[in-house]
Amino acid sequence: MSKNELLSEKRLASHLGGGQARIDKQHQQGKLTARERITLLLDEASFQEIGQFVEHRSTSFGLDKQKFPGDGVITGYGTIHGRLIYVFSQDFTVLGGSLSETHAAKICRIMDLAMKNGAPVIGLNDSGGARIQEGVVSLAGYADIFYRNTRASGVIPQISVIMGPCAGGAVYSPALTDFVFMVEDTSYMFVTGPNVVKTVTHEEVSSEDLGGAKTHAEKSGVNHFTAANDVECLKKVRDLVTFLPQNAYELAPEPRSFKFSANKLEQIQHIVPDNPNLPYDIRKVIDCVIDDESFREVQEDFAKNIVCGFARLEGRTIGIVANQPAAMAGVLDIDASRKSARFVRFCDSFNIPLLVFEDVPGFLPGTDQEWRGIITHGAKLLYAFSEATVPRVTVITRKAYGGAFDVMNSKNIGADMNYAWPTSEIAVMGAKGAAEIIFKREIAEAENSEEKWKEKEAEYAELFANPYRAAERGIVDDVILPQETRAKLISAFKMLENKAESLPKKKHGNIPL
Repeated sequence: MSKNELLSEKRLASHLGGGQARIDKQHQQGKLTARERITLLLDEASFQEIGQFVEHRSTSFGLDKQKFPGDGVITGYGTIHGRLIYVFSQDFTVLGGSLSETHAAKICRIMDLAMKNGAPVIGLNDSGGARIQEGVVSLAGYADIFYRNTRASGVIPQISVIMGPCAGGAVYSPALTDFVFMVEDTSYMFVTGPNVVKTVTHEEVSSEDLGGAKTHAEKSGVNHFTAANDVECLKKVRDLVTFLPQNAYELAPEPRSFKFSANKLEQIQHIVPDNPNLPYDIRKVIDCVIDDESFREVQEDFAKNIVCGFARLEGRTIGIVANQPAAMAGVLDIDASRKSARFVRFCDSFNIPLLVFEDVPGFLPGTDQEWRGIITHGAKLLYAFSEATVPRVTVITRKAYGGAFDVMNSKNIGADMNYAWPTSEIAVMGAKGAAEIIFKREIAEAENSEEKWKEKEAEYAELFANPYRAAERGIVDDVILPQETRAKLISAFKMLENKAESLPKKKHGNIPL
């Protein structure tokens, strides 16, 4: 056999992974192979593999007879829409995609290169966990990855795509990254599996209910984006990357063209109801302001009382945080605070300007929220906005009550521009509750207390349930008509393009965790 033939044979063995039978089984389960996933994720013919012939060095428990080129993970680099991306893709056909010492070393090599060259890392996870036969060295391999995840955080975008099992210590790498994608019915994440749960707590639960895509999208918030299958998932990843910069020292790419339907300027005037107690969908407001079809919501099914996502304004990426009156009246609670705080910090890390739509009646009251730490969790969002140095603009569409008004990117915590619609109500609390407190004695002494209450409620509303007191004090920069919003935002963000603000010199802040 010639040297060229030997190389061809080794390449073929590497491309076959665990063998055709296991590849067929992967397909039967509705899953693509590790290589097929990379092919769909990256631009055509752009992938350059690194470490194709790496093999594990273990001999215990018969591992010396189970060696496969690549050792269960495919690593390398390529492009998405012409931009450099580093990628690793775990191969479940090779020893269940289990992580060994060399498997981990290959992933770390890719992450090190990504940091040196300032480009995103995308991990396609499909693994049974640590390779048990290797013992502690496989666990140390996970720790090596976690360490790099942490060091890379805020420097380069990190995306985790869960396309199969991800259990035990393996889940902490995705948790340290910026965004997690999951596939319905074929992917799951949990620290301890159903069998351990049954043994310890006597709960009967399936893998899907314990840690499936739907569970983590709706209940835990671990999952940011859900897809029906591998192909749809990889398309969503490619799309998300177009909104992100390569690293913390660059800006997000700008498409050459954009579309905006002028009829949306008419629609936006009729979204907020005349009755301040009626709900409306804040997404309709967002859609009427941004470029057509440019909104990409993050954690759509978690903490629905707040909406977070990326969009474009005249082709430029912005991050949007918006209270959602259509869910729980748009109140801030623990989950909404955590969700939006993390999103704000991501945008600030990667130079993505922030736009806030505010319609918040306050924080959610109750023993459950208080005992679970709404004070600390609410402070996370307050901290995130106060710390952010990117351009920050707020539009108050309706209610802006109490401490929640402060938290939602108010002028006094560093917002650059604050606008209010004529429908906005900026006050310590709603007129009804305020009248009950301020005029308690007068209402009690009145012959008709109900009528007196309504009279005083109207009096308070006239004074405070409008944006003009705030505008008089400069807390709001301008009161604008809804149809003027897009033009005002475009102008404001253009004015703020060269904003330069730095934080006090310190190692890092102590965010309320």
